[in-house]
Amino acid sequence: MPTVSKPWTYTLHLPHDPRAPGIARATLRTVLAAHDLSSLTPTAELVAAELLANAHLHTSGPYALRLLGRESGRLTVGVWDGDPHVPPGFTGDAAPVVVQEDAESGRGLQLVRACADSWGVSVLRELGASRGGKLLWADCQSRDLV
Repeated sequence: MPTVSKPWTYTLHLPHDPRAPGIARATLRTVLAAHDLSSLTPTAELVAAELLANAHLHTSGPYALRLLGRESGRLTVGVWDGDPHVPPGFTGDAAPVVVQEDAESGRGLQLVRACADSWGVSVLRELGASRGGKLLWADCQSRDLV
């Protein structure tokens, strides 16, 4: 019988550095192991890797990885960046972007949509201490606890 734990959150602020996505993935693995959610690691790491790569490749400023542990083995992986532009195909009503068969990129958000139980985006307005931008997020559910 699974135990019910309180929700928890971690936020890792990252500089625009090519090593940052790898550091974020290592942090994600450590956090999931510490919370006995290692079964989520493959899916959560793939989702995080794609969202982090987008933030690194398509923005020039810092970005952040946010992990939110919820009840019953559910995890929300989010990546914030300062650009409010939502990538094509990531809004709930948008059709997936069609990528040419021989293209070397463009499939990352399709992977996120395929692997996550739910996904979305929050465009953040710049208010006071807030930097604005957007938060792309995806929920992953542990199948061991379902």
